[in-house]
Amino acid sequence: MNDTYARGRDLSEALNSGMEQALEERYGTLLPGMPQSVVDFAYGQQYGRPGLALRDRYLATIAALTALGGQTAPQLQINISGGLRAGLTETEIAETIWQMSLYGGFPAAINALNVALDVFRQDDAS
Repeated sequence: MNDTYARGRDLSEALNSGMEQALEERYGTLLPGMPQSVVDFAYGQQYGRPGLALRDRYLATIAALTALGGQTAPQLQINISGGLRAGLTETEIAETIWQMSLYGGFPAAINALNVALDVFRQDDAS
């Protein structure tokens, strides 16, 4: 196990428990090694980098996914949940999403707000 994969695995489990296993179950047969590549690159090499706080990386990710539009709802859900675990508040997430209405448009921002509301409800219920 290389250093970035080990760091990524620890971080992904802390923020999105079970994500690697879910990717393995869904895609592992079709794309062997894909789940490990996601953990290594996304969490070990990107989210785990020094220089920007983890919560700020999540703000940037949520903003980008919002601006990309409605097709990113599953990824938004995962990253909003991770952002909450990284210390973001619901207000910070909502304001970040709304700021993206300038760049991705109102429909993209409203779709992202709906995803956020679902995540906030799930978080409150647990």
